[in-house]
Amino acid sequence: MKALTEKLSEYFAEAFVANGYERRYGEVVVSNRPDLADFQCNGALPAASEYKKNPRQIALEVIDALDEEIRAGIFAEVGIAGPGFINIRLQDDYLAGHVEQMAADERLGVPLIAEPQRVVLDYGGANVAKPMHVGHLRAGIIGQSLNNLFQFRGDEVIGDIHMGDWGLQMGMLIVEVERRQPDLIYFDAGFEGPYPEESPVTMDDLQEMYPAVSARAKEDPETMEAAREATQALQAGRPGYRALWQHFVDVSIAALKRDYGELNIDFDLWYGESHAYPYVEPMIEALKAEGHALESEGALIMPVDRPHDTTEIPPLMLLKSDGAALYGTTDLATIYMRMEELEPDMMLYVVDARQSLHFEQVFRAARRGGIAPEPIGLEHLAFGTMNDAHGKPFKTREGGVMRLRDLIEMVREKALSRLQEVDAAQEYEREEREEIARLVGLAALKFADLVNHRAKDYVFDLERFSSFEGRTGPYLLYAAVRTKSILRRAEEQGVESGEILAPAGQEERELMLKLTELPDVIAHAYETRAPNHLADFVYNLAIVFNRFYREYHILSEEDPARQSSWLALSQYALAQIELVLSLLGIEVPERM
Repeated sequence: MKALTEKLSEYFAEAFVANGYERRYGEVVVSNRPDLADFQCNGALPAASEYKKNPRQIALEVIDALDEEIRAGIFAEVGIAGPGFINIRLQDDYLAGHVEQMAADERLGVPLIAEPQRVVLDYGGANVAKPMHVGHLRAGIIGQSLNNLFQFRGDEVIGDIHMGDWGLQMGMLIVEVERRQPDLIYFDAGFEGPYPEESPVTMDDLQEMYPAVSARAKEDPETMEAAREATQALQAGRPGYRALWQHFVDVSIAALKRDYGELNIDFDLWYGESHAYPYVEPMIEALKAEGHALESEGALIMPVDRPHDTTEIPPLMLLKSDGAALYGTTDLATIYMRMEELEPDMMLYVVDARQSLHFEQVFRAARRGGIAPEPIGLEHLAFGTMNDAHGKPFKTREGGVMRLRDLIEMVREKALSRLQEVDAAQEYEREEREEIARLVGLAALKFADLVNHRAKDYVFDLERFSSFEGRTGPYLLYAAVRTKSILRRAEEQGVESGEILAPAGQEERELMLKLTELPDVIAHAYETRAPNHLADFVYNLAIVFNRFYREYHILSEEDPARQSSWLALSQYALAQIELVLSLLGIEVPERM
């Protein structure tokens, strides 16, 4: 079904066309002055500039040209305000009827996009052999929300974690394992396999080994040289090193799946940089043959500057003077690989804002080299950092980088104490109480992130974000759970939902108007790739619903038709809240 603003825009577009103006001026939006109108059409002002006429005169012509039947059946009031704004107030019956149509729709009134696309969404970026820390949090939370949103809109989404699993750090680990366990078969160059299926190292081993060997390599040139040689041998295909590296990858993925799983974050592809490595050589050869890759002081570079650049954009370095590929090389090869294997219409990268120049270089190289032609979307969806109260990146009390698992546990424990403070879930069995605490903690963590525009840094204040009051995830869960409780009690009393009637008062009317906004909000969040619009909407919807709930006592209402109408309205409000929270990756418990 069509969004309410789309319907209204069509009516006003026809009225503009009837007076010789372009259709685009008929766009109707939610009023920014709800005390004056439900909706507004501002097209008379830009039309006046183009057609050299008085905007109030144009607005008057448009209002006079509205179809009489439509005007009589839909609008309670259409008037002109200020220099030419058209204010619109709907008839209550029409508003209620539209909300009822939305509630009856299996998609809650949100249409699918007309032309679905295949979208590769890159939003992980964790590293093999390294523990996940809070720096990985935003990419996963924002990326999963966008994945949910794009799928709901109708796109085919391929989520790719794009792990760091290739390069010098792998060579360092190989060297360290050999130092500690030199007799392992992986270091016998003459062994032809098969190699053991069980890994000789655990994730804990890797997490301890990497910092140790990295620190030693900085002080010891021989260790660093050995790591470089091991890296080259790995990338050249030495069987024992490849087998050992595969163990590194496998145990790391198992740990990543566990950690991401606790956050309800998942990926379709668990590829690393290594998956694109076979494409590096043919890509380089093609770029050289076409004159895009040039030698410079022994290195191979690709100029990406443009004539009208206002700032200098350095060339993308493809190969160092020793022939080694760089981060940018594998990222460009990843685009090459995705075009060959996945055939996407669009590639979106949810990566730290500090990588903006890097992606500008890579995307320009992909365009200039014909790797991703212009119709293919390439977007860096940059995000800011999660900071502490002092505006510094969030760390442990000791000043170290906080592991993600430690943060998750800290948030869960805080949620447990919050539940006790508000006397919620205390009579439930321990297992259920802990599961509720897990969901409340994740809601606090995710909503605190997603309520901010992704590009902004934000301060994570656990005390504030875990509260059941204010603009928080726990507040939204409590509002949803309370509504579920009302619906259960209504069912126990035999009260059934019915036709949604015209609003009985202002609070009910405000709720209906807010419910009509869902399709526009989802479309806007999709177009801007910004989940904060969803977070803002669901918070404001919860506030409006709570006002409705306080004003109208559903279970004690004596008028059966009105009671059934309020129940239907409550069911639909809950459905919207749960849908939007699910798009944000937030799960609602059945009770608290």
